[in-house]
Formats: sequence, structure tokens, C-alpha cells
Amino acid sequence: MQHSDEHIKIFSEIIKNECKREARTLNIYACKSSESMRLKQENIPDRTNIRPAFFHDADRIIHSKAYTRYIDKTQVFSLFDNDHITHRVLHVQLVSKIARMIGRCLRLNEDLIEAISLGHDLGHVPYGHEGERYIDEICQKNGLGFFCHNAQSVKFLMELEHSGKGLNLSLQVLDGVLSHNGEIIQERYEPDKTKDFKRFLEEYQNCFKIKNYSSGLIPMTLEGCVVRISDVIAYIGRDFEDAIMLKLINRSDLPDEISKILGNTNSTIINTLITDIVVNSFDKPYLSLSGTIYCALKKLMDFNYKNIYKNPAIKDEDFKIRNMFLTLYEKYSEQLMSNNTSSEIYKDYISGFDKEYLEKNTNKGRMIIDYISGMTDTFFNEHFAEFIMPRKFGHNINSN
Repeated sequence: MQHSDEHIKIFSEIIKNECKREARTLNIYACKSSESMRLKQENIPDRTNIRPAFFHDADRIIHSKAYTRYIDKTQVFSLFDNDHITHRVLHVQLVSKIARMIGRCLRLNEDLIEAISLGHDLGHVPYGHEGERYIDEICQKNGLGFFCHNAQSVKFLMELEHSGKGLNLSLQVLDGVLSHNGEIIQERYEPDKTKDFKRFLEEYQNCFKIKNYSSGLIPMTLEGCVVRISDVIAYIGRDFEDAIMLKLINRSDLPDEISKILGNTNSTIINTLITDIVVNSFDKPYLSLSGTIYCALKKLMDFNYKNIYKNPAIKDEDFKIRNMFLTLYEKYSEQLMSNNTSSEIYKDYISGFDKEYLEKNTNKGRMIIDYISGMTDTFFNEHFAEFIMPRKFGHNINSN
């Protein structure tokens, strides 16, 4: 689209004002939009786009197909008929909200924080972390390396969206997604600002080659560090509340050594953690928790693992879920090996990629992993039922 001289003049003024706003409001440790780096050149370069680079990245993520699938993906509790428990889409929104609050207090780049937050869990598979464990088992069994939801999130954004072309997001966003590691808490989070695309791509590939490699990754920006701790803040108290609602635990079960420091409601836990981070990290090149709060947070995480995530009361059906993953992988393998182009994986998945992408990506096992990991819980269940349950013929053999 051609713009008039008047449009160009106004756009130039908007871009100039945005640069001034960042220079005036962001602290010296924040990542400025002008620092963004991309693998491919943009049709409209970031420096001439009225949407700042990271703001643009957030737009691309929220309009992606992978993002729409958040709505029906498990957060923690898969098999409950309760519309009020947290699903993945709500968790991502909570991470974004909490992280932007911390970022605003510390004068960091909220656009970058939002983009990382929105994209950080795209690689989660059906049935949450349990599903991830089973799909990792399949990868190892079939010589495909390992599965890592952090890296899978990046893969959707960098390689699989747009028919295999990817979204061409900035390095800072992709790195923040890869390094989010919400299952690991630290007393201090300090970014590694020496990263470049070469190093990032090595780390990305290693996540699929080396077991638990992502656990040692460090974000390259302070904004990435904010999302990492905000991931913990978003789920730790919320999972506690969901477990109470589902009658897995009682509020009084939380030990006094935790509740007297952090509180015993999601609201007070969030407020306590955010306040502590802001006070201990203000105008510093790192994020920090006080020793007392950090110890209490570790104890709360241990409490959740013992009483919620590993609670035997919600593990009875796990062997069935594992069997579902194994069955789907085997069925899709049969379809690919027989080159059955009328099969589900061809129609629903492979046909959506361009020829150039398919010629470069010939590992059929990894294609199946990509397909299954992108499924919503409902889609996953429906495909399993189609393979296992008999198909009805209708009123007669010619029924449609």
C-alpha cells in the first residue's frame, strides 16, 4: 500500500515520539525497541514501522494459530467437569498481567514482556505436564531426542506458523520464550546480555538433543527474567485455589510457616511476591527476592508438588492418557509410512505446509510430535476416539 507524503510525515513523527518516550521512561537496564534483532529482513523495517518491534511481535503471536489453541489446553487439572478451574489460556493472561505490573514498576519494556508472556507456553501438549512426560517418552523411544515445551513454543513461532515460514519474531522474544523455565525458582535472576542469534539457535537445538538442557538457560533480557518469575507467581497461588475448589486440599492444610509469610490466598500470595520483587529489584540490573520470601516460596512449591501435582487422587487415569499418546503416535506413523494422503495427519496437518518446508523437514517422527503437541485436549480426544471406537454406518450403507 502506497502512503502519501502526509502519511509518511505523520508516521515519522509517531516513531520519533515513541523513541523519545522509551528514552524518557525506560531505565538503563531495559531492552529498547531499537535493540530488536530478527533473522530475516522485514518488508517494513522496524525503524520505519509505527508499531514498535516488540509490540509488533505481540500482535503476531496473538494472531497465530498456535495462540488460538490455548483456549482448550490443560493447565494442571485435566479430567474435571468444572468450568472455573484454570486453563492454559487464562494462565498465559495472568502471566502477562503480573509481568507487565512488575515491568511497569521497574520501568522495563512492557511490549517485550507482553510478547514473551503470550508466547511462552504455546508448546504445551494436551494434558499439560503429564502429556509432556509421555510425549518425551515417545521421542526417546523412537530416536527423536527429547521433548521440551519451551523449545516447542519457539518451534511453533519460528518454524511452523505461516505454513512453515514462521513469524520472524525478534531474538529477544524468542529467547525469552525459550528461557522461561517456570518450574525452576531462583533467589536472583540476572540476564545474560552476551547472547546473539548464533548462540540462541545452538541453545534451541540443544533443547531437543540434551535431556533437561533448558533448565540451565538464562534469559538475555531483564524483561525475560520478569516473565520467568511471573510464570511462577501466576500459577503457584492459582493452582492452590483450584485444588481447594476441587476438594483435593483444604486451605488450612497450608503450613503456618508459608501462610504467615506469603498469605493463604492467591491474591495475597501474588501481592506479597510482586511487592518483594519490586522493592528488592528497583533500579538494579537483576531481579531479586528477599531471603525470607524466597524460602517461603520454595516451601510453597514443595507443598504444591506433594499435595497437588503428585496427589494420588488425580493419578488414577494417567495410564490411560499415556496409552492415548502411544496409540496416536503409532497410528500417525502408519499413515505416514503408507503415504496415505487421505489420512488425518495429511489432511489436518501436512497439507497446511508449503512444499519448500516439507522438502527441508523430512523427519516424519518429529512431524508427528509437532502435530500432537499442537493439539487441544478436545481435538486429541476426538482423534483417539476415531481410531479406537467403531464408526457408525447410519441408516444404511450409503448414508453420509
